[in-house]
Amino acid sequence: METQKFSYDNSIVRAFLYATLVFGLIGFTFGLTAALMLFYPELPEFIFGTDDTTIKSLASGNIQGLINTHGAFGFGRIRMLHTNTVIWAFVCNIVYTGIYYSLQRLLKTRMYSDTLSWLHFWTWQFMIVATFITFFMGINTSKEYAEHEWPIDILIAFSWIIFGANMFLTIAKRRVRHLYVAIWFYIGTWIAVAMLHIFNNLEVPLSFAGWKSYSAYAGVKDAIVQWWYGHNAVAFVLTTPVLGLMYYFLPKAADRPVFSYKLSIIHFWSLIFVYIWAGPHHLQYTALPAWAQAVGTGFSIMLIAPSWGGMLNGLLTLRGAWDKVRENPILKFFVVAVTCYGMATFEGPLLATKNINKIGHFTDWVIGHVHLGALGWNGFMAFGVIYYLVPIMWRTKIWSVKLANWHFWLGTLGIIFYAVPMYISGFTQGLMWKQFNPDGTLMYKNWLDTVTAIIPYFKMRFVGGLFYISGAILMIVNVIATVRKGSFQKEVPAEAPALANIGNKRKEGEGTHLWLERMPVLLGILSFITISIGSSVEIIPTLSLKKSVPTISAVKPYSPLELEGRDLYIREGCNACHSQMIRPFRDEITRFNGKNGQYSKAGEFIYDRPFLWGSKRTGPDLHREGGKNPSSWHYKHMYNPRSTSAGSIMPRYPWLIATNLDRSKMVDKMRLMKNVFDVPYTKAEIDSANKWADNQATKIVKDIFSEANDLKVAYAKRPQGELEKKEIVALISYLQRLGTDIKTTEIKTASTN
Repeated sequence: METQKFSYDNSIVRAFLYATLVFGLIGFTFGLTAALMLFYPELPEFIFGTDDTTIKSLASGNIQGLINTHGAFGFGRIRMLHTNTVIWAFVCNIVYTGIYYSLQRLLKTRMYSDTLSWLHFWTWQFMIVATFITFFMGINTSKEYAEHEWPIDILIAFSWIIFGANMFLTIAKRRVRHLYVAIWFYIGTWIAVAMLHIFNNLEVPLSFAGWKSYSAYAGVKDAIVQWWYGHNAVAFVLTTPVLGLMYYFLPKAADRPVFSYKLSIIHFWSLIFVYIWAGPHHLQYTALPAWAQAVGTGFSIMLIAPSWGGMLNGLLTLRGAWDKVRENPILKFFVVAVTCYGMATFEGPLLATKNINKIGHFTDWVIGHVHLGALGWNGFMAFGVIYYLVPIMWRTKIWSVKLANWHFWLGTLGIIFYAVPMYISGFTQGLMWKQFNPDGTLMYKNWLDTVTAIIPYFKMRFVGGLFYISGAILMIVNVIATVRKGSFQKEVPAEAPALANIGNKRKEGEGTHLWLERMPVLLGILSFITISIGSSVEIIPTLSLKKSVPTISAVKPYSPLELEGRDLYIREGCNACHSQMIRPFRDEITRFNGKNGQYSKAGEFIYDRPFLWGSKRTGPDLHREGGKNPSSWHYKHMYNPRSTSAGSIMPRYPWLIATNLDRSKMVDKMRLMKNVFDVPYTKAEIDSANKWADNQATKIVKDIFSEANDLKVAYAKRPQGELEKKEIVALISYLQRLGTDIKTTEIKTASTN
């Protein structure tokens, strides 16, 4: 058969590799900043200015500089920027780097279209930059790992489709008959992410000329869809494509074949089938239907088997090559990465069990768990791939093996100093929250007691972050030096015989899976079906059965001012630190009782688009906050949390007090809620929305002045009605509404009326 000559495209690989380095450093910096703010909340004041004489500031001695930022550098927004940069910019760019490099060589062909490759690259990087801009501005949806607003969601989908089209068309013109295991994972990843992204981000724009939208799902339904997405974003963005890279780059670096072909088959199919079911374990003991919680737990425990199958397949590939691990920093990174993958995928199912979940959920234990995977599995796999590719693509040796080893040890110390303190912090939180005195009162009733106890671990976590980012900086120095001494090969000449047409029927003696490996369309269809089974069983019943979310007659829609306040809460990323879900535990009901002493019910959230149950409690739960503190307390707390709560690590929000509320879209929001989501606003309520808001604002300001004479005196010199116009009043209206619909021990539902 005639040999065909062609070339591999290294330029697109180089572009994604450079993007990985740049955005990796940015993502780590955001993370380090967020970690610093958790024990030094005055950081924005130090940079932009403050009126607090006890704090040194780089700016002039007033708070106007901080006000002028309009919250761009608030903790909620920085945390959002960190998680999204690490996931969508750092990890995704290294995944694309590895896929564009390995796919061409595994299929013995150039990518189908250079134009599609570059269109994918630039649309993805533009999406990342647009994310930075919008998140700094407070434009977000609050949904974990999916905070992008609707125009960016569309851009992500467009870029992902371009990538998929290029990948599948490249597979179609391959010169290798059977698809290698790495490509199975690439295909499964593309299908799952497309499904997850589209269904989780179904939202209705307030206007096609603006950025604001509301989730197509509300309350409990939104929660299950979001955590079906959120958990599987970890599965199919941070795990399966990186496993594909492991199956290609680890054997290449070790110069050994994959340990077990059969184990690869079991690993792939069992992982994509089981993983998709596990999302509800993030919602244990919440208002989610019990059957969904149980299913999530069961499949989470089953997840240990396929996950460890992959880990063992990776580590056992190194049989006979462990002497190379001692000398080769690339293999060192891969070994620790795969080990961290095994540890994280053992710990995840443990956290899904009810006994452990009730202690671990909402604590720093989960943060330690996530970062064991992110720093160890994702980060170290990325570093190993970078150290492998750069010398090959620039046709030289790595500039400094010693520097790469230094990076390895600094990164490893960083993981240890990050994860271990977070585990201790999480255990401390979970146990302190639940402690009672012999007389039945909470031992640590003041929430700040549990916060101040873990500050030392926050500081140790920051040190771990410093180690980790220092190693990353050494890697960038090493890469730059290697690139300068090398010669980049943009087009890599190659040759291979054309693929003969032998038909689609199974040949005699050909195994079923071997036959499937040369049938990419069928492989893709079966992957889609495998992934869809769990999704359909969990999502469709919850969305379609009204009985799963009983209506509570006392729960009414938000007033227009409360709706605006809720949007401000989302804008500032308050849900990053505060949950709105009181679980049916004695300690939580006692601690967060407000006036009612009720745990959270599914019917209370029917008007919540999006849901705001949260995943971490740095501050207390707010679901029964209404009436718990006077409005003047909220005013002072937002202006300076430490004036009301000594030792608080909450940042200041003075721009809420200085900025007038934009009510221009308030009526449109109510109309959207009524016309699209069937929220029972009357025409009269919509027509009188501004007067309704005025009356509520006047009442709140009257309460503030009656409760705090110092504020009354301060505003006496200002124009009448000034405070009523401020954003702080809308936010207070929302906080004072939370949990107040339920006022009795008897909860009337539609079925009991």
